Amino acid sequence: MIATLRRRLADPALSAQLWALAAGAPAAAPVSLCIELGRRDTDWLAALPASAPFWYQARPAQAAYRLGIGHALQVGSAGPSRFAALDNTFAGLREAWRHDRPALAFCGFAFDERSQAPLPNALLAVPAILLEARDGRCQATLSTTAGRIAQAATGWLKLLADPVRAAAYRLLPAHDPTLVDRAWIARVRAALRDIGHGQVDKVVLARSRHFAADAPIPPGPLLGALIEQQPAATIYAFGEGPQTFLGATPERLVSLAGRRLSADALAGTAWPGSLALDAAKNRHEQALVTRAVVASLAYHCAHPPQPGPVEIHAAGHIRHLRSRITGVTAPGISLFDLVRALHPTPAVGGFPGAAAASWLARHGEVRGGWYSGGFGALDTNGDGAFDVALRSALITGKRIELHAGAGIVAGSDPELELAETEAKIGALLNALAAHAANARSACG
Repeated sequence: MIATLRRRLADPALSAQLWALAAGAPAAAPVSLCIELGRRDTDWLAALPASAPFWYQARPAQAAYRLGIGHALQVGSAGPSRFAALDNTFAGLREAWRHDRPALAFCGFAFDERSQAPLPNALLAVPAILLEARDGRCQATLSTTAGRIAQAATGWLKLLADPVRAAAYRLLPAHDPTLVDRAWIARVRAALRDIGHGQVDKVVLARSRHFAADAPIPPGPLLGALIEQQPAATIYAFGEGPQTFLGATPERLVSLAGRRLSADALAGTAWPGSLALDAAKNRHEQALVTRAVVASLAYHCAHPPQPGPVEIHAAGHIRHLRSRITGVTAPGISLFDLVRALHPTPAVGGFPGAAAASWLARHGEVRGGWYSGGFGALDTNGDGAFDVALRSALITGKRIELHAGAGIVAGSDPELELAETEAKIGALLNALAAHAANARSACG
């Protein structure tokens, strides 16, 4: 597929098509051209770039894979108005955008609107090259600005010429986590005390584990292991410079198609050896999330949104309770309006939202990368979807930080909550171990 794309990029007719699309457009206007690449089953992981920024999104159960390489355009934002700023920017881009088929932008954001490192707080980007495969049908969307069409093909070829090279590495022994675990359990007890005093109903506490390797950790094989182990999840990644943020999430924040929206209310967790999924604690937690999501969406809907039945959703060896909430938006409501209304949901922040946010700020909650923020894509029609960035990892060279969290409600057991985060981190750790073993085998 990549060889086919390179040949197409060398065809002088490509520039003529781009110039025709861009006729009369201002120099800053985005221009996108779609090229059919044929039929083949591919996840695009072999094309991950070594140095250019990239975005990756896979839904293995739907045989759908996307890889964005490089940036034709990008805009960042932070602070309480970050979603409104991105919304306005994207609306302007859509108005000026020249394309032969609907084109795409990726977006990711941190949990905390004030976070600034190591990734941008909120980032919207039009990839220079978008590779897509769905049910074996492959295509590439090439994007540039009208003022850079003359240089575009050379730039695209350079982006394709620098794939990541998988290399052998070995995970080094980890530090004893006992003291860190005790500190986290103490935070759970503090949350339970304040829940008991009526200050808040639910608080979600994040936890991380750190590992190091004897060589840089390439993201491709780890993403491949997640695809194999969690085919029902959304596998996602964003790489820029020395960092790659990636994960496998079971939770859709919200999707929009025309005026039809869909959102997940997902809470309650069970794994081998845990409380039953229908235990009172799990049912209470899931009910809190469902009511809050419905209430958050109601203002933006033409009619009250409707929660579907509670179902069991499997994510590897972990299971959750989930309700799918659907509705029809009021006229003029954008996907960013819905994201702004929902984030953070009680599944990642707590309930009530303001009280939970205040509690987390007072107790020094820190979340790495975009963990428990969002990761999504939007097209030039304004349709798209965001997933909650859960079960994530942040790779920085030879180091990797794994993230997970647990919802604390009345009746939570601190030791069981720690075990829940271990089960969630364990899914990533299993993929990382398989990744390391495969890398050693391939190179040795």
